[in-house]
Amino acid sequence: MTSVQKLAGLVLLALVLMAGTAVATWEVQAWRLGKQLAEQLTEQGAAHQKHLDAITSEAWRQQQAEQDKRLATERQLATQDQQLTKELSDAQRNQTRVRDQLATTELRLSVLLTATDSASGCNVPTAPGAAGVVHAARRAQLDPAHAQRIIAITDDGDNAVIALRACQAYAKALSAGG
Repeated sequence: MTSVQKLAGLVLLALVLMAGTAVATWEVQAWRLGKQLAEQLTEQGAAHQKHLDAITSEAWRQQQAEQDKRLATERQLATQDQQLTKELSDAQRNQTRVRDQLATTELRLSVLLTATDSASGCNVPTAPGAAGVVHAARRAQLDPAHAQRIIAITDDGDNAVIALRACQAYAKALSAGG
């Protein structure tokens, strides 16, 4: 072997060693970067999971608050419903009692007459008679059938007022609860 061949062999050996070292260094760097990347991903994953847990916890808290608010509104509406149902049944009971009293002539309806009403053609004396104790303006007694119709109209009006109050209370409870 000649010295040029030996030199070429040494240069080739040096090049192979440098290439091997470069490859080894490249592999070590890749392993280190991979390890750092894995650590960063783990840290980011933990931070992301912590963030997701906080969002989930807040969502559960808001859902519970909304559910509590809804239940409070439902309880308030149930209480109002009971109260208005009682008022309605009391009004109906009073209406029935008045109708019964009108039917048995235990109660009679009368209207005031004006002294200057010449169109009525009713000459009711202003002084109380032997049968009555009313010491007021002139009055005329209504026919029981007309009295029943008037009471039916007032019954409808009372029911409408109670239903209107129920609707208003419901709307107020919903707007306050929402």
